[in-house]
Amino acid sequence: MRFRISRLAAGGVAVLALLAGTVSATASATGGASGAPKPTVVLVHGAWADSSSWNPVIERLRRDGYPVRAIADPLQGLTSDTAYVTSYLATIGGPKVLVGHSYGGAVITNAATAVPDVKALVYVAGFIPVQGETIGDLAAKSATPLPLITTPVPGGAEVTIDPPQFRTAFAGDLDPTLAADLATTQRPANTRAVTDPSATEGFRTIPSWALLTRQDRAISPDLQRFMDARAGARITEVDASHAVMLSRPDVVTRLVEQAAR
Repeated sequence: MRFRISRLAAGGVAVLALLAGTVSATASATGGASGAPKPTVVLVHGAWADSSSWNPVIERLRRDGYPVRAIADPLQGLTSDTAYVTSYLATIGGPKVLVGHSYGGAVITNAATAVPDVKALVYVAGFIPVQGETIGDLAAKSATPLPLITTPVPGGAEVTIDPPQFRTAFAGDLDPTLAADLATTQRPANTRAVTDPSATEGFRTIPSWALLTRQDRAISPDLQRFMDARAGARITEVDASHAVMLSRPDVVTRLVEQAAR
């Protein structure tokens, strides 16, 4: 009889241990013992890039249990791009962390207050305009003009970075082959991206974080520091080029997760 009771007790302990492991795994996936879900991280790329530039960051965020969305920014002008991104944000329920690289920083600044539950803004070598300011106004303060090529298109003009100079201007710390591939596949930006004035200042009411890239030749570190400080962002500095999400994805991921927590 004692033997049967002992076996039953041992079986009960094993079941409890299994249940505890299941609960622990579930709590980890949902953000903790409280059961609160982790926020969805929404990644918005900038000019001369696309959503695939976030791939190394996406991989790391998913591994750590974060839902992730990478929105394709049309790069057709700050006003229309903000409306476009806002329409996609409206389909994402629950808390959100918005992450913008370069020009994408201006887009999230304008889109953040148009939808509910945006908990944090993260600027990755990002533009942070104030109301009425244009990207062109800010870019004029940067140390070195970008080597741009302008192409007339129906209804305006688009600009790209001169491919032979792309690595130096945008991705100096990347492998030359990868930088050449990025130069070949870069997405043009309409000139309205630099002439449309910013309409709102999401960072006034939403906590913000900023990753400042000290080897950046697309947006000078001094200009980044000025914008980051003006926005009251919590600043992290890193020795990296403008393509920091590809060259230092671990640093980008850590900052995003810090903001998410």
